[in-house]
Amino acid sequence: MTPRSVALGVVRRVFDEDAYADRAFRAAAERLDTRDRAFAMQLAYGTVQRVRTLDAAVEALGRRPVRKLDPPVRAALRTGAYQLAYMDGVPVHAAVDETVELVRAAGLERAVAFTNAVMRRLAEGLPGYLAGLHEETPQAAALMHSYPDWVAETWWRELGSEEARALMRAQNEPPETAVRTPEGPRVVDAVPPEWLESGYAWPQSRGSQLAGAAVGARAGERVLDLCAAPGGKATQLAAAGADVVAVEKHPGRARELEHNARRLGAERLTVVNADALALPDDLGTFDRALVDAPCSGLGVLNSRPDLRWRAEPLPDLQLALLRAAVERVRPGGTVTYSVCTLAAAENQQVVDALGLPVDDLGELGREFRHPRRPEFLLTLPHVHGTSGFFVARLRT
Repeated sequence: MTPRSVALGVVRRVFDEDAYADRAFRAAAERLDTRDRAFAMQLAYGTVQRVRTLDAAVEALGRRPVRKLDPPVRAALRTGAYQLAYMDGVPVHAAVDETVELVRAAGLERAVAFTNAVMRRLAEGLPGYLAGLHEETPQAAALMHSYPDWVAETWWRELGSEEARALMRAQNEPPETAVRTPEGPRVVDAVPPEWLESGYAWPQSRGSQLAGAAVGARAGERVLDLCAAPGGKATQLAAAGADVVAVEKHPGRARELEHNARRLGAERLTVVNADALALPDDLGTFDRALVDAPCSGLGVLNSRPDLRWRAEPLPDLQLALLRAAVERVRPGGTVTYSVCTLAAAENQQVVDALGLPVDDLGELGREFRHPRRPEFLLTLPHVHGTSGFFVARLRT
């Protein structure tokens, strides 16, 4: 398998089979060396991320709707267009010739001439097409930066046009590499393998670590983590000396959580494989709870390239999870709510719907205060350089 054929396979699996990009890539790239793996990852993830812009260019210059193309041809043109548009180190002739060869290798000899013609049109016309795009409206910016219209419209409405454009640009750039260590967050170029093997470090964005710190867990307290896998925040709470009960609904992810806890030496952490909305009666009560709820993920789109195309808001589930947590926390305790998304419907509106008093989290960092609700925290990729998280802490 060549790097380009691996990338082609990932793109096909994501859009033709609804596979997750990271899982599809992991399976496809097993036998690639380090250099080829890096090239294949950039090509696969970049194509998935930029697919809306690429499809518009292919349709405009290729003069045929992408939905009517054979799946291998469609995927090949997408990856070929990405190389021409966004991979400066790839020679034009290589992008064209290798894309044609991918179609030939798929057994579609009848489509080879068409693919060659479209790629040559793209090589000539793509720079001008991209230069002609603008970002003066949410819909135009969504096309230019390759987002669904509803995401651009949400950010435009809630953050303003300038912030929305900056956020769209930022979430098309590679995320920072951050780890949690006993000394605190560290941003590194690469994580030394021995850090992970020894349990010294855990890959976790600074935004995620801020959410864990907001729980305020103290030694000896009982803390419930309702949506715990893969375990970054749960092990963070255990490292503070709390006795943590980490709930995970899916058996495979619960096993992964147990493995990660052992690797990090989190002896005060107990994994419970259960539905957070139907907790076992014998769990008892807790001093604090963390609800790091499922969400649309609009704050982590640069680390999950396919998420923008499958994201959906989940406010009803988030509110139900918060109510389940409140039932398990003693009077005077706290429930911390965090989501890696940037939309009021899943942020402050969920908290407001619960109707409980909230703590002022500003002491954790004034630079992270929510711009309109300063009692909450909001990390923004284009401002803080980390993943986007909303965090609130409520009193029971």
